Amino acid sequence: MKVFDVAIIGSGPAGASAAFELSKSGITTVIIEKEILPRYKTCGGGLVHRGRNNIPFDVASVVEKEFYEVDTYFSNTNIKLTTKRDKPIISMIMRDAFDNLIVEKAKENGVTLLQNHKVNSITFGETQTIHTSEGDIQAKFIIAGDGALSPIAKMAGWQETRTVIPALEYELEVPSDDFERLSKNVRFDVDAIPSGYGWCFPKKNHLSVGVCILVKANQKIDLKKYYAAYLKTLGITDIVKEDAHGFVIPVSPRTDTFVRKNVFLIGDSAGFADPVLAEGISNAILSGILAAQSIIEGKLDPVRSSELYHEKLENSILPEVKAGITLAKIFYSKKILRNFVAKNYGSVLSNAMTDIFMGARTYPKDYKKKIREKIKGAIF
Repeated sequence: MKVFDVAIIGSGPAGASAAFELSKSGITTVIIEKEILPRYKTCGGGLVHRGRNNIPFDVASVVEKEFYEVDTYFSNTNIKLTTKRDKPIISMIMRDAFDNLIVEKAKENGVTLLQNHKVNSITFGETQTIHTSEGDIQAKFIIAGDGALSPIAKMAGWQETRTVIPALEYELEVPSDDFERLSKNVRFDVDAIPSGYGWCFPKKNHLSVGVCILVKANQKIDLKKYYAAYLKTLGITDIVKEDAHGFVIPVSPRTDTFVRKNVFLIGDSAGFADPVLAEGISNAILSGILAAQSIIEGKLDPVRSSELYHEKLENSILPEVKAGITLAKIFYSKKILRNFVAKNYGSVLSNAMTDIFMGARTYPKDYKKKIREKIKGAIF
């Protein structure tokens, strides 16, 4: 039976980044992946600068387009906000190539990759025995980077405490005139769907177009209906080819710890996506690195490693995500207030959001005070 210090389940940005970080320490590490790499992964594929900046090596080889300008429209208004930076705000990637690149970098440092290994169950103990479709693997620690559905979290006993929102994305080939017109800028359309937004992300030779809901609605919303309406907003009437992908995004963290039975949750399995924009790659990468660093600094001691991971999360990801949850409720549920701020302080709002994308700032903790000050200033 193969025995490792750490087994990482899932080869997405979270798991692959954890593997690469561990590979620098001499800790024996295996990535267990149920598919054969490279594999398609449903994702808008917008890598914001703060996420790209967290990757310790150049990923230019898998970047399809870079955008230094972002447009945000507010549906049923004449509000349009545009921000520019001298570094790419969003880099467009396809997850098959992007994920595989990080895995290959980890393999170069000695990490083992086991592909086509579906995890069926885990026997927990001082050493974990992972029962896969291709045989058993043992490891002292497990890092679960197995995405939003996270069967590993369920096997380890976690109950669902995250807020999970639906999204619908299409990989879309359109006539050349439409592609030329829509490929110049990244575009977000707030309220293209109730309590959410639509996006149009230009890739090398096609568009990623989709809609998602950020605040849970009291009733079921037909995503396909709003996607079809969004295509009309974009001026797309003819489609050469389209591939539909429905998926879910956890936009709030788990409330009952992130480590149990020597299993560390990272990325979507932990619920670390940005609550305002549902962007998950940045915190997936960061949480994978933090989990790896905690195990390294904890010298493979389970108690100390768990303590370190929670401390690192409290000093980085969790405060921002928690602030983002409240801001998302205001942004998507209080449209009159939001549109007032966008109309009167659009440049401030768009630049603040772009600074967050760039990693130059985090969500404000005193948002209520700031909003009151803005409104008071506008009235008086």
